[in-house]
Amino acid sequence: MDTEAQHTERDPSSPADPQPDPATDDGSRSVRVSGTSAGTPETPEDDEDDEGGAGRGPSWRRTGLVGAACVVFLLLLSHFVAQPFLIPSGSMEPTLQVGDRILVNKLAYRFGSEPRRGDVVVFDGTGSFVQEERAGDPVTGLVRDAAAALGLAAPDETDFVKRVVGVGGDRVVCCDAKGRLSVNGVRVREPYLTPGDRPSDVPFDIVVPPGTLWVMGDHRSQSSDSRDHLGSPGGGMVPVDKVVGRADWIVWPVARWTTVTETDAYDSVPAPPAGGHTVGPRGSGHG
Repeated sequence: MDTEAQHTERDPSSPADPQPDPATDDGSRSVRVSGTSAGTPETPEDDEDDEGGAGRGPSWRRTGLVGAACVVFLLLLSHFVAQPFLIPSGSMEPTLQVGDRILVNKLAYRFGSEPRRGDVVVFDGTGSFVQEERAGDPVTGLVRDAAAALGLAAPDETDFVKRVVGVGGDRVVCCDAKGRLSVNGVRVREPYLTPGDRPSDVPFDIVVPPGTLWVMGDHRSQSSDSRDHLGSPGGGMVPVDKVVGRADWIVWPVARWTTVTETDAYDSVPAPPAGGHTVGPRGSGHG
């Protein structure tokens, strides 16, 4: 060991090393042995290289943690602020088309505000449009719900997107002799309807109970909405506390990247009378 270390450090072009002094030989040996084979001390970079190049780039663990943190952030954002929602049917055409991905503003009604006539809303139809909770494997359901929350999968079967036509206390009637819908006695012109569609092929005369909404699709001939649940428990009304949020933006495809246009169709509709409405002879609602 001692002989090999001395031989490695000797420069062939330099004079021979003097003979070691027995009195100091142990100290010299310790210096020579602690060095590298080239006589250069080891550096921290050498240690990192010996450990497999840990400092050369982010490890797969770091990448996985960053990815997981991004997913958690998006899920929290989706749960509390804005949720992507995939449009699965043509019931809201031409406003929303099949395959559109919208962002639902969950803060729109969070601080005391309530849906207004003309708003396009996403709501949970359990108890109004759908009577039974969806059953299935909980793990599969969790994964599916997470994918839907990120806009990567179709929404849950209990989620719907429709336009608010009547709010609590309103009397909504359809249709008059000219096929027009009226709210609180005022005829409403609906420019958002699919061209060629009538306001409704199903006559109705209802009063919306407080805390609920009467909702309809823009493609009336292809929409299953409040009209289809007149005889169901709740009479087709959607509780306000079941509203997930307001559809404010179309974010995909890029060619349709825009806001969901607000309508002035209900600007002239008055508030319902303080004493409430009476329901006409065709009424199936409450009042």
